[in-house]
Amino acid sequence: MQSRLHLIEVKSELGAGTRGASLGVDAVKIAAHDFASRFFHKMPRTEVPNRNDLLYGPEGSPFARYLKGVGEVMENVRDAVHACMENGAYPLVLAGDHSTSAGTLAGILKARPGQRLGVIWIDAHADLHSPWTTPSGNLHGMPLALALGEDNRASAVREPEPATVKRWHALQQMAGSAPMLGYQDLVYIALRDLETEEASLIRENRVKVFTVAELRRKGVERVALDALNALAACDIIYISFDVDSLDSKLSQGTGTPVAGGINEREAGKLLQNLVRNPKVCCFEMVEINPTLDKENLMAEMAFEILVKVANAIDQQVPSGREEDV
Repeated sequence: MQSRLHLIEVKSELGAGTRGASLGVDAVKIAAHDFASRFFHKMPRTEVPNRNDLLYGPEGSPFARYLKGVGEVMENVRDAVHACMENGAYPLVLAGDHSTSAGTLAGILKARPGQRLGVIWIDAHADLHSPWTTPSGNLHGMPLALALGEDNRASAVREPEPATVKRWHALQQMAGSAPMLGYQDLVYIALRDLETEEASLIRENRVKVFTVAELRRKGVERVALDALNALAACDIIYISFDVDSLDSKLSQGTGTPVAGGINEREAGKLLQNLVRNPKVCCFEMVEINPTLDKENLMAEMAFEILVKVANAIDQQVPSGREEDV
């Protein structure tokens, strides 16, 4: 059976605080070459235009660095994901920093208008900051706030410039209307490093969070099933996997490693169990930074996980036969 997968490459790092994430896509391809794999030769690909040239100019607002350029890349990603799904393909997104995931989400919604989208966010971080709350100004900490239409002004520590507010709100409309996502349709796995402002949103909106401890207590298969069941009311599901969900002992090749994460085996098994569900229509992997790594180990691990995911997508259970979902 021919695979439906279509690779979308997003070589952007404008949203990160540490340089190098734009090299992650090619690092994974080098890992494939070192494994003598033809994985990337077997599928069509689209490389999304990036604006990394802006890194050599002014950052713009300190509360939303490179917002205009990141917004352009998000819109490019949106259009690429939309075109891919309109052609009946399955987007396999390999991206630099996590900011552009808001574009991925917008593209899915444009391709599936009227359908309710669920998101499984596998990440050490909540990515719920806004220009009103961010401690860094880096947009890779804000994509879910964009998708949720969330400014979190109740926890504001500043008032951003009017131009920043205008652009931020325009990006919240990327899919045609805001919000793109409801809190009830968001699930976190491996979340463990978040600020007070983000924690209050998660608590107030009763967002489902599966911790690493819960994953190990219940088992990977049970957590995967529970995560899918939590999104049972959704028509389609998107999974975004940040490699910093892995334990920092394994994930030195990423910009913001955090101790206490999952291991490579758990990640592979978790993702396989998730993407086999026919509601899952897009998978994304982000934040591989080979400049912070030794011997390309993070990219090699990411590649092995990616192959497992791709194989599991091709084994998706036909609609109507999945259990308990």
